[in-house]
Amino acid sequence: MAEVTLTNISKSFGDQIGLDDVSMTIPDGSFVVLLGPTGAGKTTTLRMVSGLDKPDSGRITIGGRDMASYTPAQRDVTMVFQQYSLYPHLTVRQNLEFPLKSPILRTPQDEIDRKVGEVAEVLQISHKLDNKATALSGGEMQRVSIGRALVRQPSVYLMDEPLSSLDAKLRSDLRIELKSIQANSGATFLYVTHDQIEAMTMATHVGVLDHGKLVQFGSPREVYESPVSIYAASRLGQPRINVLPADVFGGGPASATHIGLRPEQIVQGDGEDSIVNRVEHLGDQTRLHLSFKSHDLITVTDAYTNLKAGDVVKIRPDKALYFGADGARVA
Repeated sequence: MAEVTLTNISKSFGDQIGLDDVSMTIPDGSFVVLLGPTGAGKTTTLRMVSGLDKPDSGRITIGGRDMASYTPAQRDVTMVFQQYSLYPHLTVRQNLEFPLKSPILRTPQDEIDRKVGEVAEVLQISHKLDNKATALSGGEMQRVSIGRALVRQPSVYLMDEPLSSLDAKLRSDLRIELKSIQANSGATFLYVTHDQIEAMTMATHVGVLDHGKLVQFGSPREVYESPVSIYAASRLGQPRINVLPADVFGGGPASATHIGLRPEQIVQGDGEDSIVNRVEHLGDQTRLHLSFKSHDLITVTDAYTNLKAGDVVKIRPDKALYFGADGARVA
């Protein structure tokens, strides 16, 4: 496997900035997830590493080697796109075999058969191996697309929202399988997603991008508990962080203009009155939608609560986060 480093990478597409002076180290054997809205620079980062696009400035190394003169085929990376890209005239088995039959790899047939069988079992498509790609559902096509990457065992796996087209159960199953594959193989993953659950459950590191800038890079727990800004705080956590005027509860740093409260940072039972607007029973927990001094906020409570709309609940903040007028964290 290999460490990947991006040093002062910038890329523009006409007047649109793709990446703006991004520096990041993807450690060998890590599972790095990039988060951010559409246009933040996530897919552009993948394309820079893969060699499909070249940076306007900066340097990319994989395994200590400068990639400036390397073609995509020479970089020993594999990429799974958001939209599955299969050979429609080939069977599932032939699609999975295709990268292994490359003249560069020269994989023996018995090794090809073994790898294809193992990956097909993990992705739950063993019974589809002899089907043409055109006979598959969208979710099955995406699993084959992921499988084509997994059979290769490259230095770096690049994945652009590979689970977005799958149903909830399969997405949950494959989250576990992909993380298991990465952990057991020591592979290096660079993974793009909008799904906060994928980031929290799979990532060793999270990179938060905003309009081409890397605003925070750290473990999921670090980004969740110690975000550098309101923007970074909003990338992780479900429900999203509550952001209110800093003085709504009184106190707080003088330079703060906003207080940020994760749902679990709102203590119930004492403090000031709030009104329950709505109760959402989710099985393992219950979400309360509250109105507090004309501000809406969401917190969580016991799964078996008897609270209902119209009830009054006393609340207070606990270990709150504070932010300044520019959105940056205030200590």
